[in-house]
Amino acid sequence: MTELRRPTKGAPEEVEIKLHCADLSAARERLRAAGAEQVSEAHAESNDLYDDPDSTLRGRGCTLRLRRAGNQAILTFKGPARFENGVRLREEREITVSDAAEAEAILRGLGLKRLFRYEKRREEWRWNNCLVALDETPIGRFVEVEGDPPAIRRVVTELALDFADAIPYSYPRLYELRREHDGTLPPDMVFPIAD
Repeated sequence: MTELRRPTKGAPEEVEIKLHCADLSAARERLRAAGAEQVSEAHAESNDLYDDPDSTLRGRGCTLRLRRAGNQAILTFKGPARFENGVRLREEREITVSDAAEAEAILRGLGLKRLFRYEKRREEWRWNNCLVALDETPIGRFVEVEGDPPAIRRVVTELALDFADAIPYSYPRLYELRREHDGTLPPDMVFPIAD
């Protein structure tokens, strides 16, 4: 996993845009044709969100996530999101942990519990000073572009996507909105288990 951060006032910050993308293969081919550098092959990610029983973090607009991808685990704190120039910005602090099970035990020991799990298949590319993620999720295909707002706009345009179609929500919030309209969806956003 590779991340870009823009420091502001001493805090690392995630600056990104998320868009639906019906055809990830076309986006991938545009990236290849433009000479983008693939920085991670397609891989599975499992993300667990933690909070206390009163959902204090969520109430503040914050997220505490334990991500597993291959042999790597990353603990992430995200602050409240705000929007500027059509992109979402939020404080993001991450640390790689050597043992995901122990990290989970520490979180539980602090009185936190796993509230939500979401999965995706992701590959990442570096292009025009941006990190471009091609994501396949249980609720659709998406492109996330992370970098400075002017560079993000250029990349979105060059990928033949429409900046006006930006989605202001995280994957957990998107899933929550879908579940409000479709009560048959499972509580977690996970891929079906193959028989």
